[in-house]
Amino acid sequence: MTVALITGVTGQDGSYLAELLLAGGYEVHGLTRDPGEQVTPGVVAHRVDLGAGGEVGDVLRSVRPDEVYNLAAVSSVFQSWQDPLTTGRINGLAVAEMLAAVREIGDVRFVQASSAEIFGAADESPQTERTAIRPTSPYGAAKAYAHGLVGAYRAAGMFASSVILYNHESPRRPATFVTRKITQAAALIAAGRQERLELGNLSARRDWGWAPDYVDALHRAAVADEPGDFVIATGVAHSVEDFVRVAFERAGIADWRDRIDTSEGLLRPGDAAEQAGDATRARTTLGWAPTKDFDDIVASMVDADLALVRD
Repeated sequence: MTVALITGVTGQDGSYLAELLLAGGYEVHGLTRDPGEQVTPGVVAHRVDLGAGGEVGDVLRSVRPDEVYNLAAVSSVFQSWQDPLTTGRINGLAVAEMLAAVREIGDVRFVQASSAEIFGAADESPQTERTAIRPTSPYGAAKAYAHGLVGAYRAAGMFASSVILYNHESPRRPATFVTRKITQAAALIAAGRQERLELGNLSARRDWGWAPDYVDALHRAAVADEPGDFVIATGVAHSVEDFVRVAFERAGIADWRDRIDTSEGLLRPGDAAEQAGDATRARTTLGWAPTKDFDDIVASMVDADLALVRD
């Protein structure tokens, strides 16, 4: 039986990945931060503080997995500006500790959930694996450090891949993310339980995909013949305003513009105007392709939130 270890197992991606691997007959171990976090049934949970240092290496040496998926992170760019030190420890230094332990164990496939934020204010669009790395936030900088580490260990002979994930959503996305904040508000406003929605930059454009598709890419990278860097994206960018429009219309709200307020307090420093990725390498090497388009993704999230409001 193949043994996998997932950090960030209780998050959106971690839960989908755990389900995928369990269905494939894997023995799945997952790292959790708090004892009260809900773990996918069938996952062997290990409580670890990635910011403390030392603990994750001990778990890796104890479990001795065949595959390691590092999904744990301070996942909010906004939060990374509030706490850059913790962001650096978890998104960067913890990856160094994992890679060192994996190298010591030997014969382990390591997959890093990298991020489009490593490109920051990119000088080309769409971005590819060869696009210059120039992060514009503490989150992006820490992810860029980890991305570089993975490349260094791969060059030294380790099976280590970075899967550069663009924005990806699902009904499991926490409401702290703008996408779920939008779909949740659309459902509540449609039900008469909320009046307005406050947002930041409506013009920011992102390449939004379906989270289960992106988790599938992580697994494909782990079982590929050769390690590498892989951009995972749809190649199509939409604005935050587009997301609001589709979400509110799905919820049956025609006058959506009259329900939106913008706040400078919600603007992110150094926010890239547009991100869009070219997943050609993943398509040709991994056989990967997205299964849901933008409108379907938003509709799935709104429908799930409408169901929650009705319950």
